[in-house]
Amino acid sequence: MASHKSPQPSQLSKWHRPKKTAFDLPWADIKVLDLSIFGSEEGKKRLVEELRDAVHNTGFFSLTGTGFTEEEVQRQYDIAQGFFANPHDAKSRPEYKCDFATGNYFGYREIYEKTIMGTDVRDNVELYNIAKFTPHNESEVRHPWFEPYNVEIEAFSRKAIEVAAKVFELFALMLELPPDYFSSKHLYNDASDDHLRYMSYRPRSAEDDAKVQNTWSRAHTDFGSLTLLWSQNVAGLQIKTGGGEWRYVPPVDGGIICNVGDTMDFWSASYLKSTTHRVVRPPPDQLDGNRLGLFYFVRPGNDVDIKPAPSPLLKRLGLVAENQEDAEPVTGLQYVRERVKNYHNHADYGDRKGQHFQVGSLKIVDEAD
Repeated sequence: MASHKSPQPSQLSKWHRPKKTAFDLPWADIKVLDLSIFGSEEGKKRLVEELRDAVHNTGFFSLTGTGFTEEEVQRQYDIAQGFFANPHDAKSRPEYKCDFATGNYFGYREIYEKTIMGTDVRDNVELYNIAKFTPHNESEVRHPWFEPYNVEIEAFSRKAIEVAAKVFELFALMLELPPDYFSSKHLYNDASDDHLRYMSYRPRSAEDDAKVQNTWSRAHTDFGSLTLLWSQNVAGLQIKTGGGEWRYVPPVDGGIICNVGDTMDFWSASYLKSTTHRVVRPPPDQLDGNRLGLFYFVRPGNDVDIKPAPSPLLKRLGLVAENQEDAEPVTGLQYVRERVKNYHNHADYGDRKGQHFQVGSLKIVDEAD
């Protein structure tokens, strides 16, 4: 097997953040939570109520005061840009690609590999998902190009989990559970399908986009517990409001956009609701380059049971039964792998609106349209 030479860190080109759009778009009202007040009891109480309001109104929220520096985030975007600049055949070799047949989402997702909505238009996103750097993942796919940057990538990923742990503590307090109820189920060193993601959308022609209703990523909910998206300026991410309207998620300088995923929805008996979202063609003044994204997807531990939590609040509200602890368990790995396989292991991203997906006693309606 021919080796692929990795560049030295000093050779990375600087990623330049695109300018914000000048178009007046229908923006969603996204609450911004300042985690710098997390250290005090009063600060936590305030954050819990702000978060409660956010997850009940939009399901999305932004975090500031996270401890990430501008330089740390810039470096990850530089790495992402550097990887996607590689020749196609260097990225898409079979040994580096996601194994959707088994529900494994680690590695490279091919661009232009699938069609959309039964048309001849090709999917315009490519991505690379990097598994946690733990002994459990020693056999998982690792593209050699990233080797010079693994120490930085691991440090960034571990810091992402530290931010997520604060959000999980706020969720636990909201549901009147022990503070570490959720964070203890999402530890970096435990086996899980967590991953850091680099993602790039390439612009399509207006003609092709019109064939697929300007869809760049069809409407969906996220599969894990919590999604972290480092705020970027290219408009396109939209959330579906309770009234069925689509509104754009606004960029927040220095912030991280977050949303609840399916497994947190299950744990909370939908008190914390996984919000439907999509990506659409950006406005005209943002179509001259790739739309580059940086994410961390937090998944529950492989062996963690994700049925509804024994929350006093949920019991008072009648959302869970007193004996719910006796229900058949569904593990984090079981749910996430089956969901990935169901969603991605086919040749066309077609219409799935209203379809049901179920594992054990846990069921969701796939609202993709």
